[in-house]
Amino acid sequence: MSVPVPSPESVHAPVPGDQPLGLTVHTMPVLSQRDTQRTQLGRWKMLLVLAICAAPVLASYLTYYWIRPEGRRHFGDLIDPQRPLPDVLAHRLDGSPLRLPSLRGQWLLISVASGACDTDCQAHLYLQRQLRESLGKEKDKLDWVWLIDDLAPVPERLQPALQQATVLRVPSEQLGTWLVPAASHRLREHLYLVDPLGHWMMRFPAGLDLAAASKARRDMERLLRAAASWDEPGR
Repeated sequence: MSVPVPSPESVHAPVPGDQPLGLTVHTMPVLSQRDTQRTQLGRWKMLLVLAICAAPVLASYLTYYWIRPEGRRHFGDLIDPQRPLPDVLAHRLDGSPLRLPSLRGQWLLISVASGACDTDCQAHLYLQRQLRESLGKEKDKLDWVWLIDDLAPVPERLQPALQQATVLRVPSEQLGTWLVPAASHRLREHLYLVDPLGHWMMRFPAGLDLAAASKARRDMERLLRAAASWDEPGR
């Protein structure tokens, strides 16, 4: 039996459905001017966002390494760590007892002096009252306190001026375990600020006078503003 041999025409005949391989090179689409502008705008927006995010970091580095701010915006000396009111038994002028921690709940502007109250003591009492009054509507958040560190009687002529003050006798050795003066100064030379939580947190410079009192007031105003969210007038 013979096997049929395909003809040359049938070998080269195209198979139905076959297509020749196309080698046509297609050109890339050309962006319009509007598309180009849109792309450039997007890049600028991205750069702007990156610049805004990086600005605080750059500013901090510039400030620290070139400007070098002093960093001391407060007039008084901040106490670190802060010292809480000690559990000390004090006495009012009428002899009734009162524990110092019971003063918590108000800002306290404190002076320390002998009951005899010399001219420096009187100047401090005057400044305490004036500083409190200068706070305006915020003054009800602050008490001015005179801590007497001896048994000397308080002059009668001072009594009327102390109606709004808290006056307490506290032994000097007990005060010395809590309040501390600046180097080369005495305890009686400063005014001290205590926050409503009962922490001594600032000491004003010795020899405070009317000219410097405005700087002390600015410190107190900043602190009161910072504590406005939780500090309320009155105890």
